[in-house]
Formats: sequence, structure tokens, C-alpha cells
Amino acid sequence: MNIKREDVRNVAIIAHVDHGKTTLVDELLKQSGVFRENQEVAERVMDSNDIERERGITILSKNTAVNYNGVKINIIDTPGHADFGGEVERVLKMVNGVILVVDAFEGAMPQTKFVLKKALELDLPVIVCINKIDRPEARPTEVIDEILELFIELDASDEQLDCPFVFASAKAGHAILELDDSPKNMVPLFETIINHIPAPEGDPDAPTQVLISTIDYNEYVGRIGVGKIDNGKLKVNQDCVLVNMHEPDKQKKVKISKLYEFEGLNKVEVKEASVGSIVAISGISDIHIGDTICSPEKPEPIPFQKISEPTIAMHFLVNDSPLAGQEGKFVTSRHLRDRLFRELNTDVSLRVEESENADSFKVSGRGELHLSVLIENMRREGYEFAVSKAEVLYHTDENGKKQEPMELAYIDVPDEFSGTVIQKLSERKGELLNMTTSSGGYTRLEFSIPARGLIGYRGEFMTDTKGNGIINTIFNGYGPYKGDIQYRKQGSLIAFENGEAITYGLFNAQERGTLFIGPGEKVYSGMVIGQNGKAEDVEVNVCKTKHLTNTRSSGSDDALKLVPKRILSLEQCLEFIDTDELLEVTPENLRIRKKILDPTLRKRSKFNK
Repeated sequence: MNIKREDVRNVAIIAHVDHGKTTLVDELLKQSGVFRENQEVAERVMDSNDIERERGITILSKNTAVNYNGVKINIIDTPGHADFGGEVERVLKMVNGVILVVDAFEGAMPQTKFVLKKALELDLPVIVCINKIDRPEARPTEVIDEILELFIELDASDEQLDCPFVFASAKAGHAILELDDSPKNMVPLFETIINHIPAPEGDPDAPTQVLISTIDYNEYVGRIGVGKIDNGKLKVNQDCVLVNMHEPDKQKKVKISKLYEFEGLNKVEVKEASVGSIVAISGISDIHIGDTICSPEKPEPIPFQKISEPTIAMHFLVNDSPLAGQEGKFVTSRHLRDRLFRELNTDVSLRVEESENADSFKVSGRGELHLSVLIENMRREGYEFAVSKAEVLYHTDENGKKQEPMELAYIDVPDEFSGTVIQKLSERKGELLNMTTSSGGYTRLEFSIPARGLIGYRGEFMTDTKGNGIINTIFNGYGPYKGDIQYRKQGSLIAFENGEAITYGLFNAQERGTLFIGPGEKVYSGMVIGQNGKAEDVEVNVCKTKHLTNTRSSGSDDALKLVPKRILSLEQCLEFIDTDELLEVTPENLRIRKKILDPTLRKRSKFNK
């Protein structure tokens, strides 16, 4: 028979990017006494990898647990970016309710809508936490109305509409239930979780069933499956069977070698766990997301939705430039292959395919951000490789017509820039669906636009809005192909020969456009060293020195003034490269180059097109 485990609550925290959910988890950890009084705690302690810390975003969902008045609350912090949406959908399978965190100024955003829709479809109760109420421009009462409208728009049931609201400042570490209460600590939020999130239930005497919702990876023990025990108990050394709803033939005998539960930020070894507990299991080498661990006498898989398909792809190639192998530790195709396939251990939205050419791999993901995070991670680990321009993945419908992935873009810009943004997005085949102006001098634009129209747009958008615009996008299914888009209006400046860039050569080249390199940098023939002011590609000789005669001295070189070079970030490089170019990625440098380095062959291939 089913029992409720009143001493456990499982809850996920969902929100739009940057609405403060990771900071909120920090406070819940601190106030439940997870850390010692004198322990130094990093800010956003849940964002454990460097890229998450630098960019201030959560990429991987993380588990943690706090104790409050004898109840163990398992909290899962989920990513807010659409590119990592695959993470969110799966995590919701482990919990009995969600806390929706919304910024008291920004209100409901596209991502809020996306994750909330998933939670309502799974019939999960929601606690709405309006965060950052201490912001000077906070407007909590208006935000409440916006959220209730969003619930109605998403067809929420009456029970779901009757959700509790909590007002918090995660940064200051307090929560209140009414706006005129005086804030003390996080207790109101803890109490609301206990009262409104149902306790997990299941039959502790039934055969074991555990659905694996996320995979962790650790060099020492390999793959670690994380999931919730839906029925029965799980013990160390128990014999089980792995099954999967989407692979009916799969039945693999396995043994549970180590079992962990979460306490604070750590995994703690346990001998057994019962219904409702969220556990981590190590020792099963080929465990995958969506697998169910069952007792051998009743191997029944738990249903599980398929993971959303990738929409964008790029080729990862072995670096073959004249400077190859000088800066990276891992440079061969075997290194590259092993690393990409290892990434599949933890990232389910990623696909890696081998091609006829052993030195090239096609890698598909959910968006530019998804792939750029992988590139940045590999680069820091010492890999050296090249990547091609991101391309979208097309489908064909039943009539044989080409379909392409579409995105909804929500854009907030100061009024004076809205004209420029509308013009630029229309050129990229965007269609304006809605336009509203707010009192603060901001305009909100809503566009339907092909995913390829957004490739390379963010950098330009930031320049056009002088850094004041916010753009959020969300995948919106496939639509009919919208026609060709011209990406780049300007050509590249290409180095003419191998060597080292010299001030004299650069001084002559800078009249042609914007340079990406400075004096003393190594260049090679076919390397892109800048952006031309005009549409065509131009070869320039930046290694050229001045001819010395008795009337010219080399000393007068000092008088030449160079314009500072433009330093491109990884994202800007990926946005800049064209279809006939590659980005050479090494731990120390990012270099843009033509696919065909030899100028004669390059011209010939253009001619033959």
C-alpha cells in the first residue's frame, strides 16, 4: 500500500536566467545550518564550474538537501537558459512541486513561461517566489497580476491558480508572506514548502523502481545515476535490472555497488534508501537518462518523455593550420573523438556523429550558447581544434518542403533603438508579432524569426542598443523555410604570407578596415586578421618591412600610430566566421582562418561554385 513520507519534500527551483534562483538556494543552505558558523562560503555555491561562475548562469542542474524541523528538503537548482532546457524537463520528474522564482522588476519572462508550462503539464503544485523585492524599481503587485495572467494563459487548473505567493530578497536572506510584514529570515519560505509541496508517496514494500533523471560523471567512479525512488527500497549489493521505456529490448542485470543521499552540498554514503528519497547510484557503467532500475521479479520501466532534438550543428575538426600543435596538449583526432564522446556521458541534448573524414566530427546541440560552453570547456582543458560556422538543422515535411527551426525572440530596448532593431531583424527574416511600450521609456518587441537569423546577431544587437537591450529567445517548433539571409555585409582582411606582424605592415593594413591582431603576433597565409570596410575579401601583407636606403632610416617607424586591435571573444568569433572560414581554437588563442589557405586554390573554388 502507498504511504506518504512526511519527513521528505522534493522540490525544484525554476526561473528565468538571472532572476536569482541560485542565490536563493545559497540562503536556504546557510539558514538551515548546512555550513558551520565560521565556514567561508563562496557566493552562488551551487554554480560549481568556472564558466557558470564567470557568466553567472547555471548550466547543469544540481542537487542539494537541507533539513528544516526534522524534514529533509531535497532542492534541485535548474538552468534558466533555453539552450539547457533539456535539463529542466527531466528534473521535474524527480520532484513533487516547484518554486517559481520571478524578478520583482522584470516580471514573467519567456523562460519563466517555458519552465512553468512544463511544470503545469506534469500537474505539479507551484509556489511563486517574487524575488529582489528590495530593488528600487520593484513592482511586486503588478508582477503578481502578470503571473496570474500567465497561469490562465497556460490553462492552469483552479488548484494550481490558488498558489501561495512569497516575497523575498535572496541577497538579503529574508522572505515574507505579506508585503507589509517586517522581514526577518527565510522561515516563511521553509514553512510554505512544508505546507504546500506534497510529501512523496509510494509503496515501500513493492518491487523497486527508480527512474534515472540526471547523470553525474566522476573520474574515479565513472557514471553516477541520480533519480527518485518511486516504489520499494534500494540497498547496497542489491541485484537489479535496467530497463528503458524507449528501448523495449533493453534488459540488463546490474548490481548496486554504492548508494548515496544528498546532505547539503555533499553526497553521503548510505546502506539503503526508501520511497521518495533522491539517491545517487554508482557502479553501473552504461546507465543512461531515462533508464529505470527495477527489481528482477517485476521489470517495469517508468514512462519518460523523449529529450528535445538539437536545432543547430557545427563541425569540430583537427587543427591543420601552419601553427597547429604548438599550444595545445591534446591535438590528435583520437583525443578529439574521446573528449566529444565523453561529453555525451553528462549532456543528453548533445549529438556527436563521425564523418567519412576521420578528422572531422559533426556536433549538434540546442543553440549557440550550448556549443560555445562546450568549446570553452575543451579549450581550458588543453584541447586544440578548429570549428566551422554553426548551421541550423533542417527538416522536410510530408510534402517534401524544407522546414527550419523557428524561435520566438522577446526584446526589451530603450525606445530610441526600437527602429534599428526592427529593421535589422526584418532583414534577417524576422516577423514582428507584438510591440508594447512601458512607462520607463522601454519598448518590448516580440518577433518570430528563423533560428539561423539569430546566429551572429547578439553582438550586433549589443552595439545597436549601446548595451542597454535585453534579448531572450525560445525555440518555437519548425516552420516553412523563409528564404536566404545575407549575414555579413563586410569581407575579411586576409594575411598574405607566413610570418610575424610588423607595425609598418599593420599601419598600411588598418586603412582597409578593423584589425584583430597587433604587432609581434604570428600570422600565416590564409589567416583572417581583420574585417574589411567593403564587402569583398582582401589580402594584405602585414609582415612587410620598410625598405631601407640612405635617405630612409628604420627609426622613423616609431611615429606610426596603430589603432588598438579589436579583441573578439569566443562568441564574437563564432558569430563573425563565414561559411568558408574556420575558427582555430587553442588554449591560448582564437584565430579565424579561411578553410582553404592557399590563395590560388581559394579563388579557384570560388570560381567553380
